[in-house]
Amino acid sequence: MKKVAIIGAGLGGLSAAITLAHAGFDVDVYEKNTHIGGKLMPVQLKTYGFDFGPNTITMPHVFRQVIEQTGRRADDYFTLIPLKHHTKNVFPDGTEFIVSRDKDKMIEQLETLDPIGAKNYYTFLKELTRLYELSETHFFPKTFRSWTDYLSPSLGYALTQVRPLESMDHFFKRYFQHPAVLQSFGRYATYIGSSPYQAPATFAMIAYLELIQGVYTVKGGTVCIARAFHSVAKELGVKFHLQTPIDQVAIEMKQIHTLFSHGQSVWSGDDVIMNADLLKAYPELIDEVDRPSFTDKQVEEMEPSISAFVILAGLSTRRKSQFHHTVYYSSDYKKEFQQIFKKCEMAEDPTIYICNSSVTDRERSPDGDNLFILVNAPALGKDGSASYEAEAYKEIIYDRLKEKGVDIRKDLVVERVIPPAEIAEKFGAYRGALYGLSSHRKKDAFLRPRNTSKDIHNLYFVGGSTHPGGGSPMVTLSGMNVANLLIEKGN
Repeated sequence: MKKVAIIGAGLGGLSAAITLAHAGFDVDVYEKNTHIGGKLMPVQLKTYGFDFGPNTITMPHVFRQVIEQTGRRADDYFTLIPLKHHTKNVFPDGTEFIVSRDKDKMIEQLETLDPIGAKNYYTFLKELTRLYELSETHFFPKTFRSWTDYLSPSLGYALTQVRPLESMDHFFKRYFQHPAVLQSFGRYATYIGSSPYQAPATFAMIAYLELIQGVYTVKGGTVCIARAFHSVAKELGVKFHLQTPIDQVAIEMKQIHTLFSHGQSVWSGDDVIMNADLLKAYPELIDEVDRPSFTDKQVEEMEPSISAFVILAGLSTRRKSQFHHTVYYSSDYKKEFQQIFKKCEMAEDPTIYICNSSVTDRERSPDGDNLFILVNAPALGKDGSASYEAEAYKEIIYDRLKEKGVDIRKDLVVERVIPPAEIAEKFGAYRGALYGLSSHRKKDAFLRPRNTSKDIHNLYFVGGSTHPGGGSPMVTLSGMNVANLLIEKGN
């Protein structure tokens, strides 16, 4: 029986563990934190329950597949709740645009806001479907081990067909004219930690997930997906070691043969899967002399994705808004991204996202709204510094929300601020970035770090900083993809 160690218990590590254990591998998972699920972290403040993230669930079939490949029923482990009209977008001039999988609802709004967009809507959906199907066929299910994988004729052809040279913003302007509609769709770039003015139009297929497949939440919180994976993994014999950071490895003949935690040997075996931020964990764990193909200088030259400034606020009241997701946009979206990426500073007038999950699941917060408030933030400086003071910026966010009719302070019962520095420390995120690399440069968008180490022959990578990319479904797929590679190798 082959022995595999997985460093990190995020969704990628968990999906890999289940896939391998079901195939008969001996699997140990090592996690430095006290919880399972990585950024799917539950937070309880008095009677108010929060998910740190992600709050939006798409591609539900991916999460189901992890469990159902073992012959179990996913519905026995978690309950997905579809959100038909899921996101209300609010603009400074009072314009509102509700994003929904209901095509009639979308066209009804577009006929008022953007008549050209209404006429183009079905053509738009058709193109989104084409982009998604190409990605699903040629990118999502693959592991990239060497340059020959990138140079296959089928992949090369697919790359030319997914609008790699066009920006997302330019793509959306092919179909829509109203600034509010364009901003609403442009926000999908932030799902991959990037700017709509720089990220390739390829990633417009994210809109397909929300507009056609639909948006979901999970009964009891999105963290229940991670808990479900944890349960299934344990049923299959996976051994979990929490509060056990892997801080040293022993390498011989270009292979890891022993893992250490706090100076003690904790594992020896055949293969190691790193479900941690590749840009941070790989350089920290492996001496540069042992990874000549991934040098410290190369890491420093990579552009990290956006981070997040998060406030968890429990209120004594219920807001009138009945939307699970609400976004309050800035007056100058382009300037906001320039401040974040070019100047590496917090936006003066930020776009503010709020998830109020108790709208859908009252048990999460029985005494009032549980607001997960997120503002895009620049990655930390190379020295780990931020250009702002967290408490002061929190007050700016509260001020902006009050201007928009959302007065947090008067009903506030409990709060917790989670700035990028805490994200960096808690999740081992490179410079606090949520998605590893940004997708601004074509190389980083389409040629993300591959799933195997070129220098350490039994080391594999899963998670948002490697292929196929960031976001919980992609991370989950990366775990299954790498596990299947090891299963194929083992046979």
